[in-house]
Amino acid sequence: MIQTVIFDMDGVIVDTEPVHRYAYYQLFDELNITVPEEMYTSFTGFSTRNTFQFLKNEFGLFHEVEDLIQRKRNLFNDAFDTKEDLELLAGVENLIKDLHQNEKQLIVASSASKVTIDRVFTRFNLHQYFSHIVSGEDFPQSKPHPAIFEHAASLSKAPKENCMVIEDSTNGVKAANAAGIFCVGYQSFHSKDQNLATADCIIQDFNELNAKTVSKLGFYK
Repeated sequence: MIQTVIFDMDGVIVDTEPVHRYAYYQLFDELNITVPEEMYTSFTGFSTRNTFQFLKNEFGLFHEVEDLIQRKRNLFNDAFDTKEDLELLAGVENLIKDLHQNEKQLIVASSASKVTIDRVFTRFNLHQYFSHIVSGEDFPQSKPHPAIFEHAASLSKAPKENCMVIEDSTNGVKAANAAGIFCVGYQSFHSKDQNLATADCIIQDFNELNAKTVSKLGFYK
């Protein structure tokens, strides 16, 4: 029985991708580099640090990675604060509340920085529902490496086989698979160009999940 639900954030709880994209491409223009769409899409699930480390190597940038991270973060924060139509994804708030009310442990494990996660959680008053926040910036390797989900599962009050991950990205699903954690792939219009085929089950709408149906999911032997 599933007792702990591990949520990705971007594309699962809230769609901040348009804001991230705006910030990244503003910075790409400042750096005078051209990042093809296919390359940008491949960064989904990467931490900001690993994204800029890749770009630094790929384009021979002389800038320090930490400086690039800070500049992108400033651009993101400015855009985030002025984006009035930023909302939680349809149905996810009801799911979070239902799981919490039915004593499921909730953990967020996101490639986003702690600052960004806290910004989103504060804006939407989500801290009260989650026992732990795990940020990809604390790990040297990004998804699809399983480290972030392995750590999240170690924080669970239940064994790993009673944990579940909700992901919307190719790299996120691969990370959950590699960690040996049951994975629900959330396929929405926000997750275009993402391959969720190796998820243990796939949903298109959060109304397909509730505390009762989640309890019945998991690996069966």
